[in-house]
Amino acid sequence: MPARNIITSGLPNSKVRYSKLASNDDGYIDLQFKKSPPKVPYKAITLAVVLFLIGSVLIIIGALLLAGYFDVRDHHERTIPVLIIGILVFLPGFYHLRIAYYAYRGYRGYSYDDIPDFDD
Repeated sequence: MPARNIITSGLPNSKVRYSKLASNDDGYIDLQFKKSPPKVPYKAITLAVVLFLIGSVLIIIGALLLAGYFDVRDHHERTIPVLIIGILVFLPGFYHLRIAYYAYRGYRGYSYDDIPDFDD
């Protein structure tokens, strides 16, 4: 019981944060509805940027190979796989970058929670 007297006597306790309860007790307090600031998944966004850039480069190279800007007479079977791999790498990078951009701008329905994060 002495601990209760110490807390109520007004001595500050730096490790515990208290808030005043409302006079009408309906079982809810305002603090439980406050949103914490969003945690930005920097590693996942960096991975999305890398995937986006690698995919873009592969798509450009594949398009140039297909258009004939590079001489591929001996290895013409390599053009389509370069395009396919470029598209497969580009799409997830673009998708996650778009979500990160919209979450950063604060659009409704988008948050950083939609981006898969590496468990740090």
